[in-house]
Amino acid sequence: MQIILLDKVVNLGGLGDIVKVKDGYARNFLIPSGRARRATAEAKAAFEAKRVELEKAAAAKLAEARALGEKLAGSTLKLTQKAGVDGRLFGSVTNADIAEELVKNGYQVIKSQVRMPHGPIKIVSDSTVGVALHTDVVVEVTVSVYGETA
Repeated sequence: MQIILLDKVVNLGGLGDIVKVKDGYARNFLIPSGRARRATAEAKAAFEAKRVELEKAAAAKLAEARALGEKLAGSTLKLTQKAGVDGRLFGSVTNADIAEELVKNGYQVIKSQVRMPHGPIKIVSDSTVGVALHTDVVVEVTVSVYGETA
């Protein structure tokens, strides 16, 4: 299926690109999430009419993400979890826990934006995780996990 991208999509294309994707990907993800439309003649004409305002909206989103990224870059989060005497946690620190702590600190972040390349944190330590605020803006944050004995 051919679609017109209404937003930048990683590994696919940028705003206004006409790309061919599998039908299920378009129907189940791209079109319902508002990132694309079917590439019909009417849709192409409508897109060209709205192109300038869509580009302005995309630029505003990117500027907002960069501003938040500058505030967030290099910050350290402190989390306390129950742990055994050997430093292993009872459970783990996940992207949801990190996102919740960032929201408490005043940053608007959802759990899908937190990238944990080595999986959940399962020991008392300092770890670095990425926060993808935009497809072009990824900021590294240090997460310090402290143990709390039961």
